[in-house]
Amino acid sequence: QVQLVESGGGLVQAGGSLRLSCAASGRTFSSYAMGWFRQAPGKEREFVAAMAWSGGLYADSVKGRFTISRDNTKNTVYLQMNSLKPEDTAVYYCAARWNTGTLYSTGGVYDYWGQGTQVTVSS
Repeated sequence: QVQLVESGGGLVQAGGSLRLSCAASGRTFSSYAMGWFRQAPGKEREFVAAMAWSGGLYADSVKGRFTISRDNTKNTVYLQMNSLKPEDTAVYYCAARWNTGTLYSTGGVYDYWGQGTQVTVSS
């Protein structure tokens, strides 16, 4: 069982930056592939970024602006968000699944989810 807790959301002006964190419980964090998803009001949840042991997979809408990373010594995955746009406004969720080395952009394959953190980008 893995528990995930996101933090770092807030209100930022367009063009600004935020770094989201997702802290995971348990002693086998490195065994999990991690993903970030977001859901804006009235819209379906969408994929943002994912990583396995290294590297990253990104949605086209955030490629070049967002960076996913992880610190296994801190059981934490991060999402660095730069050049934020109003359309990035959403609740951001982190998710985890057993790590097979494959990067997954489909939310349904993730087994564990955090409670979400709100990101609001003003124009």
